[in-house]
Amino acid sequence: MFTEKNTGTNLPAQIEIYSTPGSEYNFLFMAKGGGSANKSFLFQQTKAVLNEKSLYEFVKDKMKSLGTAACPPYHLAVVVGGTSAEYNLKTVKLASARYLDNLPTTGNEHGRGFRDLEAEKRIMEIAQNIGLGAQFGGKYFCHDVRVIRLPRHGASCPVGIGVSCSADRQCLAKITEEGIFVEQLETDPAKYLPDPSAAHLSGDVVNVDLNKPMAEQLATLSKHPVKTRVNLTGTLIVGRDIAHAKIKERLDAGQPMPDYLKNHPVYYAGPAKTPKGYASGSFGPTTAGRMDSYVDLFQSHGGSMIMLAKGNRSKEVTNACKKHGGFYLGSIGGPAAILAQNCIKKVEVLEYPELGMEAIFRVEVENFPAFIVVDDKGNDFFEEFKL
Repeated sequence: MFTEKNTGTNLPAQIEIYSTPGSEYNFLFMAKGGGSANKSFLFQQTKAVLNEKSLYEFVKDKMKSLGTAACPPYHLAVVVGGTSAEYNLKTVKLASARYLDNLPTTGNEHGRGFRDLEAEKRIMEIAQNIGLGAQFGGKYFCHDVRVIRLPRHGASCPVGIGVSCSADRQCLAKITEEGIFVEQLETDPAKYLPDPSAAHLSGDVVNVDLNKPMAEQLATLSKHPVKTRVNLTGTLIVGRDIAHAKIKERLDAGQPMPDYLKNHPVYYAGPAKTPKGYASGSFGPTTAGRMDSYVDLFQSHGGSMIMLAKGNRSKEVTNACKKHGGFYLGSIGGPAAILAQNCIKKVEVLEYPELGMEAIFRVEVENFPAFIVVDDKGNDFFEEFKL
């Protein structure tokens, strides 16, 4: 029950097989990360939510609670109804992949499910106005919205909400008499981005030398307010979910905080397989919120004084940083491959190699971009959004 080991194969996978008419095999492949998968929610509501005012206020409130941890802009799915909780959430998952786009756009007397295009438009407008934007403010919280209405039992009104993150890692395929066909995906998404001018990229950037004593790093950050852009150069310690649990076990057993967590910032991340010729595989930040419960304990032992990850954090992290003089720096969720290619120069395993990507690593970085999100004075960048 309580002992875990990385299989080293990315398996087992969730594989579902359905019988359908016809002579084709059709496939939907989904590579899900915890950040977006963990933002799937089921709310057992009542008929009281089934009016325009109540439903849109409910969705707005829950949309804000999604926060930025799952790498917006999102593909947002909202499903109202369903004959069971599990059917509702399965529909959420498929809708977030736009797999149900061909549903009818009206219901009928037999209770068929349908897409509500007007609701999609309304919720998209709400998303553009809540202020969170693509992780650090703005209007682009969602790429698109899917709203599906399903039949329900009179005693139940499940509402499901979920997202596919900005990476949106999925692919269609089929096998027919003519052969095997795989969906052709975009290979150069950057061509859709505006070309930022030097003026857009200018402004104050604080360079932080991570090889200086921790007290000096903290003093440098303490001079600047939240929202300040920083470039990090030097040594980072990489540790995420299981690594934090291992360190807590050691502290609970009366052992000291490892020096590497006292002397260097901690980056919540895990590397993908390293391609030939590169120092690292994709190495982007993981969701910070999963480590919130460790922060006060670790900082009280002198560790995790500077944390680097993605997404908003809970009030307990803000309180801990104010209490112990720590900082949380937000990195950009999504561009893991670019960070690995441009910023990460060396990677080595420090502890727990048996954990695979969950091991503790030491990495050398150069001009790694981040922002001050939570400071040592009790300020939180996301506080203005009431998260």
